[in-house]
Amino acid sequence: MPFITLGLEQIVQWKYGFMGTVGLALLTFGLKAGSPNCACAGALILALLIVPTDG
Repeated sequence: MPFITLGLEQIVQWKYGFMGTVGLALLTFGLKAGSPNCACAGALILALLIVPTDG
């Protein structure tokens, strides 16, 4: 299981940079700790990174 997590983290880091890793960490920590604020912040960061911008 740790290899899957490490692989997923590397893919997110490569594709979305440091903020993608921060968003993923906040999301997983929030879900495991039962903190909706933390999970929402992580989901928001990931959503803002994924949405394409016009420009």
